[in-house]
Amino acid sequence: MSQTDTTKKINPTDAESVVEKVRERYAAFAVAGTSCCGPAPSSCCGSSQTVAQSLGYTAIDLELLPEGANLGLGCGAPLQHLELAAGETVVDLGSGAGIDALIAARAVGPKGRVIGIDMTPEMLEAARANAARAGVEHVEFREGRLEHLPVDDATVDAVTSNCVINLVPDKAAVFAEIARVLRPGGRLVVSDIVLDDELPAVVRDNVIAYVGCVAGAELRQDYFEMLADAGLADVTILKDLDFLEMTEKASPAEIISLLEASGIERSEVAGIVRSVTYRATKR
Repeated sequence: MSQTDTTKKINPTDAESVVEKVRERYAAFAVAGTSCCGPAPSSCCGSSQTVAQSLGYTAIDLELLPEGANLGLGCGAPLQHLELAAGETVVDLGSGAGIDALIAARAVGPKGRVIGIDMTPEMLEAARANAARAGVEHVEFREGRLEHLPVDDATVDAVTSNCVINLVPDKAAVFAEIARVLRPGGRLVVSDIVLDDELPAVVRDNVIAYVGCVAGAELRQDYFEMLADAGLADVTILKDLDFLEMTEKASPAEIISLLEASGIERSEVAGIVRSVTYRATKR
């Protein structure tokens, strides 16, 4: 991507424009088979396996996946905290190429059910192909927006998502939908991005910063207030990490390139952008 594209501005109030930018970018990841910027994973970041392990996925989980399910995306490994049981129904929000849905399918077993939701046709195609290669029949992938989940009311035991809710302009609607589809007492474990302070405007209004999970993030207090307003309670923070530091360790730091192109010093954003994994339940 050229520097001109990298510094292109968005109007953060134009929700549909933002959604389309996100869709375009993740479609490109699905077609390329990697979240990296070059023709092969080694060209600009560690392998998808290395990136996923740095986020918290276990080697065993990754080794059992078909090639192509792990694109090296995300900001955590929420499934390890969801404590899934055999026979449960799970929804994966922003299921991508299927990594979390396929791992969840092993946990709930053939009597359970996993539903992946994604708005990107290319990702859905990849996920369905990966499920077929894995020989998993109790996983399905549905096209839909997280603000309008194609799932019936109170039919789900657990919800998970990995660094996707931050990409949705109307996060309150997402939390309301999670509460709608969960059974009473149902639970969610999510890895997402929150902010501990305001971002510089040049970063906040940037296309790449948005679809790279940063500019779309909410302030921590606002984020969890929306969660509570939807009827999701008993929030427990399981992990709270510096996302910029994670990015530098795991990949070639597109965010760092963005900051350099924008003239922003690292110190201006260090510690502000947080990768948070949390658990909550439906009241």
